[in-house]
Amino acid sequence: MKRLLLAASFLAASLVPAAAVADSPQHLVDSATLSLQDIMDSSAGPQVGTYLRQARAVVVCPNIFRGGFFVGGEGGGCLMLARTSSGGWSNPAFYTLGSASFGLQIGVQSAEGMMLVMTSGGLNALLNSQFKFGADAGLTVATLGAGVNGSMSTALDADIITFSKTQGLYGGVSLGGSILSNDSGTEQGYYGTALDARQIVIDLNGSNPGANPLRQTLTHFGG
Repeated sequence: MKRLLLAASFLAASLVPAAAVADSPQHLVDSATLSLQDIMDSSAGPQVGTYLRQARAVVVCPNIFRGGFFVGGEGGGCLMLARTSSGGWSNPAFYTLGSASFGLQIGVQSAEGMMLVMTSGGLNALLNSQFKFGADAGLTVATLGAGVNGSMSTALDADIITFSKTQGLYGGVSLGGSILSNDSGTEQGYYGTALDARQIVIDLNGSNPGANPLRQTLTHFGG
């Protein structure tokens, strides 16, 4: 039993980083573009689009993986883009999303996730170097799952609205306890200079033409 627990602990610690660093920066941007298109073309697209057109910012996580036997881990690379004063979208800031939890979980799940940031408070919280979901009692996070229509009323006053499209044996991806961390090293590699998330998405410093298709897709669906 002791060996099993040690093995489980090691798996929990190793799952998230492996998933988080699997993508190169441009591959992550390209995957986010395809994921955004996939979500917006799904049956939930019109409802998600209603909030996207009002959102201050959006976080797209194209590849969230969760799997294990006694241990479940979630992790993946994410991108944050904020709406500009002209109505367009900023270049992306890079983040990693990770968590680990014990429980009887058998199977593997992949998911595409979006976080719609509706308020300035929600945006400022995510612009911190680390944000733990469920730890800030002053913020409201609403989840739109498979029953999006039935969940609309719960999201009206939310600071952040999350949505995931999943495949596999689990019913959904819960962000409770997950940590969203800014990846400044990837940003420096992608933009060629040291920038933090606020400088990229608010001050609009840094530019990479490889992000233009993602920005244009957001403009198409989100105004």
